[in-house]
Amino acid sequence: MDPQKRILMIDDDPDYVDGMKAILEKANYKVEVAYNPKDGFEALETKSYDLLLLDIMMGRGAEGVMVARKINKDPELRKIPVLIITGIREQMAFLFPGQPVHPRFLPTDELLEKPVEPSLLLEKVSALLKMAEEKEAQG
Repeated sequence: MDPQKRILMIDDDPDYVDGMKAILEKANYKVEVAYNPKDGFEALETKSYDLLLLDIMMGRGAEGVMVARKINKDPELRKIPVLIITGIREQMAFLFPGQPVHPRFLPTDELLEKPVEPSLLLEKVSALLKMAEEKEAQG
């Protein structure tokens, strides 16, 4: 993997973030973390990332949904693949795995349920990065 891919993780659970970050860094990804949606969106606007890992339930509720929607409204940010990793399956009646979320409800490229198996996480991250590279190569 060359050059090193940059991933931004927006999640308010420091223990969970530490575990995920360790898995991704061991696989040679460069991982930056924002522990709240405001800092995460600010990072997206000021730095360049190859992938976003986004939690839904943060702060006063489903603030991750607002982040995903703001990204979708920005033509540049919309190019970044978004992998949502969340523990809210029952509350929002998401179907796992592999069922696409309705595109007007929540703009996302992939969705995983917490806790995520390390091998599945790495598989999804790799697939999304590859998909983004192919899209970019096509113009």
